[in-house]
Amino acid sequence: MADYLLAIDQGTTSSRAILFDREGQAVATAQREFPQHFPHDGWIEHEPEEIWESVLTTCREVLAESGVAPEAIAGVGITNQRETTLLWDRATGESLHNAIVWQDRRTDEACRTLRGAGHLEDVQARTGLLIDPYFSATKLAWLLDNVEGARARAERGELAFGTVDSFLIWRLTGGRVHATDATNASRTALFNIHEQCWDETLLALFDIPASLLPEVKDSSDDFGRVDARWLGGELPIAGVAGDQQAALVGQACFAPGMGKSTYGTGCFMIVNTGESAETSRNRLLTTVAYRLDGKPTFAMEGSIFVAGATVQWLRDGLRLFADAAETEALARQTRSGHSVYLVPAFTGLGAPHWDPKARGAIFGLTRDTGIAEIVAAGLQAVCYQTRDLQVCMDDDMSATPGILRVDGGMVANNWVMQFLADMLGVPVDRPTVLETTALGAAYLAGLRLGWYRDLDEIAALWRCERRFEPQMEEAERERLYSGWKEAVERVRTE
Repeated sequence: MADYLLAIDQGTTSSRAILFDREGQAVATAQREFPQHFPHDGWIEHEPEEIWESVLTTCREVLAESGVAPEAIAGVGITNQRETTLLWDRATGESLHNAIVWQDRRTDEACRTLRGAGHLEDVQARTGLLIDPYFSATKLAWLLDNVEGARARAERGELAFGTVDSFLIWRLTGGRVHATDATNASRTALFNIHEQCWDETLLALFDIPASLLPEVKDSSDDFGRVDARWLGGELPIAGVAGDQQAALVGQACFAPGMGKSTYGTGCFMIVNTGESAETSRNRLLTTVAYRLDGKPTFAMEGSIFVAGATVQWLRDGLRLFADAAETEALARQTRSGHSVYLVPAFTGLGAPHWDPKARGAIFGLTRDTGIAEIVAAGLQAVCYQTRDLQVCMDDDMSATPGILRVDGGMVANNWVMQFLADMLGVPVDRPTVLETTALGAAYLAGLRLGWYRDLDEIAALWRCERRFEPQMEEAERERLYSGWKEAVERVRTE
């Protein structure tokens, strides 16, 4: 009897493979970091073979170290960094160029031209997104126009485009399946979220040949089978979702008004809006939360480009500490109410500002500012940015989270979680299983494979490990947040 689900969590800085049991508990994990490539200012790339090798290696490691045989695995779920764009040869499977990462800003001028030509309103109406380098469409157009011969080959049907999920499905199935799910498709700026199909008007606008595109499936669906040569057995791929939507599923936020915030490389706050694809007045995004049995559930999302990456920069760039685990003790050394602000606009500002030319800065330095204050400011920036999103969502939506569920690497830091609750003024719940992104992919696969009857059965598995209640006085909360808003205004360019 198959007792496990294998979740592949392909992230921005590392890949993980996690085995889950029927109760949603992780029984074995393997992780591999891989390099980031920065060929020019604002450009961020990944080498596709490094992505593939990290995924294959972690899957093999988790099986070897756990002693679980392939026949004991019911199926595979995949979750992935979204918007990152790849272009490969259909005949050989070889990529034509490095993957262009979601944080990459090389298409900023192309986006400005499209906005200046008056296309923003129509694109947002069709996709729920803004015209921004963040999304896949202009990245793909750049590849077609800048890789020698790519556009001509695409027109001849020789090439395939995909986000990371599609690339992995193609590789895992030996090139037999070219598919994506509705959550990943909804992040390309080429997918009509209302009609649930690739949009011919958008393909014409961005000059993208339809022959490049993968088939769009439900998030819980048949994505083919893993070729036996990779893991020693043919395993069905039964669940796929972009990382933030997978975390929403893993956090069991299935009712409208329920929301979660994930703190990984970036920070992403998503609130379930049910059958309604609500449009933001505050430059937040409307996206597909998940699609089951052909029926989409929608969400509103705020995307922050830099969260955990701030900690990584403080560690590797400034060398202020050796291990991220040290940041909690450092932050606790700071005096209450210090006024140092770090705005981590390393690749511009995401929601709600969408200012790709903004750059990072530290404000409020005094003679007694030390490492502890700078580290604390970096951690607090994540909480301030979440408050920015909360303010927008409160204005946009009729039902917003009275309790926020959190996940991702940073939520293990109790100091950060308490400051987050203080800054939001609502309780923050940390689940017992922190790997909710991978867990969501496993749940989606389990639904397809009959492990779970419905979403209610999955929701019953969610457990809270700790709740952080707000403790800060309202006047202090507003004083600190006012200082943050002033700091952000000083780095904005538009």
